[in-house]
Amino acid sequence: MKVTGVPAIAGAYLFEPTPYADERGFFCRTFDADVLRSVGLDPNAFVQHSLSRSVRGVLRGLHLRSGAGEAKLVRCSYGRVFDVVVDLRQDSPTYRGRAFFELSGDTQASVYVPAGCAHGFQALTGTADVSYRIDRPHDPAEDVTIAFDDPELAIPWPLPATSMSERDRKAPSLAEALSQEER
Repeated sequence: MKVTGVPAIAGAYLFEPTPYADERGFFCRTFDADVLRSVGLDPNAFVQHSLSRSVRGVLRGLHLRSGAGEAKLVRCSYGRVFDVVVDLRQDSPTYRGRAFFELSGDTQASVYVPAGCAHGFQALTGTADVSYRIDRPHDPAEDVTIAFDDPELAIPWPLPATSMSERDRKAPSLAEALSQEER
């Protein structure tokens, strides 16, 4: 498994497995505790595993957690997604940095999103399954959402947003979300 640091987001990593392919399909390891330890991550920190299924054009995000935040290991297990990470840690050397990835079921690559970073994605295929390993139990009271189309972030979403949750549709701007966090 190849591990690459993400220059735009301090502490973020891209994990690219090496699939073994033959006439049956492929096999690959998508999670390896030793590989996580090699970059200073605790594989035992993940306490929850979740899965979302989306159809083409669905946009989810931008989401993060208040308080201690939430680190995630995100992978598209089926289909393809345009994945976005935004560094919102004020003490980070990459504060407000943005990173974009195309994650797909073909590559099974995973992105490690550090706590304090916003995350979102858009489904690029008819069906896209995204799995998340999360380091804290979910608490809806800590959910923070930022407008996907905030001009300050200028995220180049590849498709028109065909569907999103009511919460995402009504999300505040980055400036509004950050000012709410400071209160």
